[in-house]
Formats: sequence, C-alpha cells, structure tokens
Amino acid sequence: MTIPTPQAATPVEVEDAKPQSIAGPSAVKGGDGRSPGKMAWLRFKRDRTGVISAYVVIFFFVIAICAPLIAKLYGKDPYTTYGQNEPGLLDDFGSPMLPNGGISGDFWFGIEPGLGRDVFTFLLYGIRNSLLIAAATTLLVTVIGIAVGITAGYLGGKTDYLVGRVIDILLAFPSTLFFIAFWPVMLSILVPPDENTPVWLTVVSLISVMTAFGWASIARLLRGEVLALREREFVEAAKVTGASPARIIFKELLPNLWTPILIQATLALPAYVTAEAGLAFLGVGLTDPTPDWGVMIQRGSDVYQSDITFMLFPGVAMVVFVIAFNLLGDSVRDALDPKTKR
Repeated sequence: MTIPTPQAATPVEVEDAKPQSIAGPSAVKGGDGRSPGKMAWLRFKRDRTGVISAYVVIFFFVIAICAPLIAKLYGKDPYTTYGQNEPGLLDDFGSPMLPNGGISGDFWFGIEPGLGRDVFTFLLYGIRNSLLIAAATTLLVTVIGIAVGITAGYLGGKTDYLVGRVIDILLAFPSTLFFIAFWPVMLSILVPPDENTPVWLTVVSLISVMTAFGWASIARLLRGEVLALREREFVEAAKVTGASPARIIFKELLPNLWTPILIQATLALPAYVTAEAGLAFLGVGLTDPTPDWGVMIQRGSDVYQSDITFMLFPGVAMVVFVIAFNLLGDSVRDALDPKTKR
C-alpha cells in the first residue's frame, strides 16, 4: 500500500480575455452580469448529488469538532474500560454479553470486546483525530503546491527544470515503505527507549511525511497551468504596464488557478483520510489507546469473528465519508468547469 497521491485534475481551459481588460479571464462576467463564482454556485445548487454529499461531509466535520461536547452530554468517554469496571457487560471470554456488540440504551454503539470501552465515543474521537490530520495535511500540501508550482511555472528556466526533477522523484518514491522503514529509526532518535511515544509527535510525523510526499501532484498541475497562462495577453499587458512579478502572480495568475486548486483539495482530503487510517492499521501511525479510524479497524480485525459490530461502525462511517467527499469533489469540478462534465 502506498500513500495515495491525488490524481491531477484535468487542466482547466481559460477563456480568452476581453481586449480592454488586463485583469485576466476570471474577471470577465457572464452575459447576464453574474460573476463566474455566482454561476458556479448556481450550477452546484442544481446538482442534487453534490448538495447531499456536502451535507454529509458537513455532518462529519460538525461531529468531529463537537466530539468533546457530544461525549459530555452522552456521559461517557473513549478511554474508560466500562466492561471491566461494571459487572454484567462482558462474559468470561471478554465478549459483550448483550447481542449486537452490547448495544443498549447506555451504550448506543455497544462496547469494545476485551477492554469494554464505549464504541460511540471512541468513534467520535477517532473521526475527530483522523479528520484533523487529513485536513492539516491537505492545507499544507495545497499551500506548498501553490507556492512551488506557480514559482516554477512563472520563472521557468533552470528553476523550472530543478523543480520538475524533484517532483518526478517524489511522485515515483514509495512513500509508505519509506515511512514504515524510517519510523522506528526516527523514534529511537527522538524518544528514549523506556518512554512511550507522545501522541503529538506521532501526529506531527504523520502530517510531515504525508505533506513531504503529497505536494508534488498539485505543484505539477499548477506549473503546467502557469506555463500556459504566462504567455496570455493579459499577463503580457500587465508586464508592459510595469507590474511587478508579485503583482502578476497574485493579481493575474492566481485568480485563474482557483478552480484546479479547489478541485485538487477536494480530491486530496479523502485520500489522506484513508492513507492515515492505513498507516494506523499497519501500526506505524496512531496506536491504541488513541482513538482513530485505523486503530478501530485494526482492533476490529482481531475480534470480528466474535463481534462483527465493532468493525461495522468505523468501517461504514469511513466508507460513507470518503464516498461523499469524492462525490462532492466531482460536483465542485462540474460546477467550476462545466466543460468537463460528462
């Protein structure tokens, strides 16, 4: 398994600018006076699949943000071993005594076999941690990809050649194998053998590694876009008026790149959710007792023969979130660039 690098979206064709305008194609409004942003929003609202997917994605982010509040109102936490502390919840073999994984009015999603932790709150905090790592990685990957891709495309020459070779190396590198091999070495350097690895160090390491290998895809896409845009009339006109390179990049080029940037970001986040869960499942990411989607699925693989319910909830939740976000990404792409709609 490799950390999935989001596939580059189809390059967006930029419409010709009006002769009297040097602000770039993004400044040109539609024939009815509406801006491209408003037209894209109207197209998105007419896409029922995209709207439903957006509601599902928002729901997951809301419960992730509100996980501590929900757990407090619910009256339980993901760390207490209720099955070992309260008699009558687990049998002599450590399996829930009640059917369907111990689901009851007190434990909505049942309890974990063996330790007896509450599955509902464990899943809430698992979603929270997974989305935090994936969202932070997506943000960093996007920012770095924008900076490197636009810089390489605009400057060209040796800078473009050097950045292009670095991108080729990163896209061809087996990032997951590197992380699995390098993880024990890094921990032996940063953490004494008699101490547990801090959770913050694991989170920072996950975000750093996925960012280091993830920015190349969006950088390559934006580099190609800038190479085409920098020869357009509105950019040449800006140069003639004496505009600085920074002004050309931020006022002329960047506004015409938001469509591929947004599309790439919506494709990247679900990919990093599954990548983080995969690393946790392999034991090189977050580990028990820290709540995480991958930790729950890894634990569920050990007990599924006696309690399939424990794996069911995190598995279904991840599938629903990833599918919804991918559908949302497709809808955003179709709304921003209707020419690509099938």
